[in-house]
Amino acid sequence: MKRSNQISFLKEARTKIFLLYMALMLAAVALSVPIFRALLFRAVDARVNENLLEEATEFDDVYNQWLASDDPSFETLSVAVDEYVTGELPEDDNFLIALLDGQVYRSNPIVLPDAIRPGSDLFAHWIQLDDDTQRKTNTGDPAVGRVIYMVDTLVVDGVTRGQFIIAHLSAGERQEALAGLYVFAEVAGGLLVVAFAVAWVLTGRLLQPVKELAKTARRINETDLESRIDVGGTGELAELANAFNNMMDRLQNAFNSQRNFINDAGHELRTPITIMQGHLELMGDDPAEQAETVDLVLDELDRMGRLVNDLILIVKAEHPSFLCLETVDVVAFCTDLFTKAQTLADRDWQLQVDTRAKIVADPHRLTGALLNLLQNAAQHTQMGDRIELGCRDDKDQVEFWVKDTGEGIPIAEQMRVFERFARVQHTQRKSGGSGLGLAIVRAIAEAHNGNIGLSSQSGIGSVFTLKLPIDQWVPLPAYQESDR
Repeated sequence: MKRSNQISFLKEARTKIFLLYMALMLAAVALSVPIFRALLFRAVDARVNENLLEEATEFDDVYNQWLASDDPSFETLSVAVDEYVTGELPEDDNFLIALLDGQVYRSNPIVLPDAIRPGSDLFAHWIQLDDDTQRKTNTGDPAVGRVIYMVDTLVVDGVTRGQFIIAHLSAGERQEALAGLYVFAEVAGGLLVVAFAVAWVLTGRLLQPVKELAKTARRINETDLESRIDVGGTGELAELANAFNNMMDRLQNAFNSQRNFINDAGHELRTPITIMQGHLELMGDDPAEQAETVDLVLDELDRMGRLVNDLILIVKAEHPSFLCLETVDVVAFCTDLFTKAQTLADRDWQLQVDTRAKIVADPHRLTGALLNLLQNAAQHTQMGDRIELGCRDDKDQVEFWVKDTGEGIPIAEQMRVFERFARVQHTQRKSGGSGLGLAIVRAIAEAHNGNIGLSSQSGIGSVFTLKLPIDQWVPLPAYQESDR
């Protein structure tokens, strides 16, 4: 169990992010130390070279004065070198060495380290030089380090009689530099520990919405869709939490709609089944009674069939292949539709077409939607009432409407008439339909990227408005006749 918890801990996003951050920080510090060391040593060498050059320039002035004197002899050179070497105060780890005729004539400081005193390899090299030079050499001795030196040859009457050497031992400077580097490493290490602790805490806080998301997701089931994440702050994680909450809102609405749909469909189907079962159970041997029962059962079966077909149509409306789009001449379409509508009932039928537009639509589905509206108007009007079918264009849309002078729809009912199985209450006429007609109209309108609207007043009448775009910009899969 303990090992399982350890594995789970290592797989957590917080742990992975923290380990990645730790690796990057350690890599950055590991790279910065040698880079800092190299830059520090370079700065030290630059300062030493500058100091040596300054010292060499001062000696060159003395040497040039000797050359320009009235007596540029070996004796006067010895005096000038002696005065310069003994009169200077060299920087730390700097050595001024005057060699005459292969011997140390003067040095400052007087005591020379083993690496540059007579008998050393470097000393043997110096006494053989005939030209001015500047070099660096590694002694191999950690206590000495590298020797950085500049050599000026001393020439008397065209003959090299000695060398003036300015030497610097790098060990001391580098030890000081390394001491600073060690301090830097200690400070960086302490800061890393603090940074890791802060990163661990902040990572936990940053990923808190993700944890809340996981907890909420575990709490959600088919009986509890109310859980939501408390969103605080801004950023991608807050956006994720908002997206999750919005998704849950849509899921809950869809689930409630599905549950209500199933309940309503079950209720609608249960009623005819109960009626048929009751009459069949009570049916006697009388042929007339049997014929009456059979007619009733067939009528209920026919109603159930229409209900099932309506349900299938609503489900198909959500499928991409629901529509078979083609160019529709609105004038011819409305004229043909008006002819069909006049057979629905004895009403004062009117047609008003104020457009010459052609639209891209499915004429079969559109005819079914508008006939539903016309049938609905016929069912809620009486003989002599006027029903108007109209159409006009508005920029990139075409608007169809069905207007009647019937009983109207109460305001409280207008918000729900397009829902599945919704029926208007307290009306003078009962249609006996399934309550899916207007839901089908809305589904067909939305499949065309359009919308359906209603304006109604009780006792005055209703106007249903169906708006469709002239062009369908979303390409749809090829229509199959079997989808009808």
